[in-house]
Amino acid sequence: MAIRLTLLAALSCIAIAACSPTQTTYGPAIGPVGQAVGFDSLRITDNRWRVSFTAGPDLSVADAERLAMRRAAEIVLENGFAGFEIVSRRIDTTRGRSPVQVGGSAGTSAGSGGFRASGVGLGVSFSPGQESRTAVSLEIFARPAPLAEDPAIYDARSLIAPTG
Repeated sequence: MAIRLTLLAALSCIAIAACSPTQTTYGPAIGPVGQAVGFDSLRITDNRWRVSFTAGPDLSVADAERLAMRRAAEIVLENGFAGFEIVSRRIDTTRGRSPVQVGGSAGTSAGSGGFRASGVGLGVSFSPGQESRTAVSLEIFARPAPLAEDPAIYDARSLIAPTG
């Protein structure tokens, strides 16, 4: 009996460790819809794009927004512009639910003739679950050089320059 409990505990620990959250990486969003992390973009006109970045549970909303703006800056520079203005901004956050659920029960019963029984049950459920996600969507309007001295216009080069 002790060996079974030890084996059950070990398997439970392995299963829970396998359900660790997705690590957010900076790159194109790859994977099933609703589960992919990374960036995506859609060109609307010659100088207008919708840029989005979806982060997993390991990044804050501010970090997800910073990475969306970085991608916007890359797109602007790749297309010969110097900066951009954010026309609209949308931030969606979804809360996750655990892929592992554990439940238990205990009971006793007594019958005629002195019959008695007791039992303990433990159930573990594994499902795909859903992790927390933060999706930042920016609609940007690209601006050529020279950039106006306007705080609403972002200099693309300064957004992707390495910080020390």
